[in-house]
Amino acid sequence: MDLSTAELAKYIDHTLLKPQARREDILALCREAAQAQVMSVCVNPVWVSTVHTALKDTGVLTCSVVGFPLGATTTESKVFEARGAVADGADEIDMVIDIAAALEGDEDALVEDIGAVAAAVHEGGAILKVIIETCLLDEAAKELACRASVTAGADFVKTSTGFSTGGATVEDIALMRRVVGPDLGVKASGGVRSRQDALAMIEAGATRIGASSALAILGTE
Repeated sequence: MDLSTAELAKYIDHTLLKPQARREDILALCREAAQAQVMSVCVNPVWVSTVHTALKDTGVLTCSVVGFPLGATTTESKVFEARGAVADGADEIDMVIDIAAALEGDEDALVEDIGAVAAAVHEGGAILKVIIETCLLDEAAKELACRASVTAGADFVKTSTGFSTGGATVEDIALMRRVVGPDLGVKASGGVRSRQDALAMIEAGATRIGASSALAILGTE
């Protein structure tokens, strides 16, 4: 498989989630994103309004994370955080699941958690991506988390936060695509650093790539 640079750019969420990122770093990220015409810029909630303003009229979306990076906050907290980010201008929300619930096989708890955030996000006209943190789950838990995301009304499932013990793999993308079917988005995130990496993920079923190395992937660095 091959894509033009412009086509590949539309798969990419240009990402900066490090806690030490400063305003100048975020604004530089936005300039890079606008020039490369990636799909979105993904940042922590504190930067959403800054990014939304910086990206005005560029065609690049604003994405924020919720319950990040552990997922171990209450559903109410995730809903509050998601609503705030959407109000600040986020077009997309990437939430972290309750990882313990997935490991315990508690599909109802996952559906409740994801569904509440999905409802809040959709009410604001945004879309929801669900981070299942594949590196911490066995195959059964991965499948469970994907099924729960479909049932709960999510728009995407996503592999990783990039802050745990591993990132995206081709095998996990293929598993996620198999479970969620053809209609839900699948986002590969964590460790995707080259064009070859990105194309392999897309060939396996990814429809979005989360990367802090977007310029290297696109060959525009």
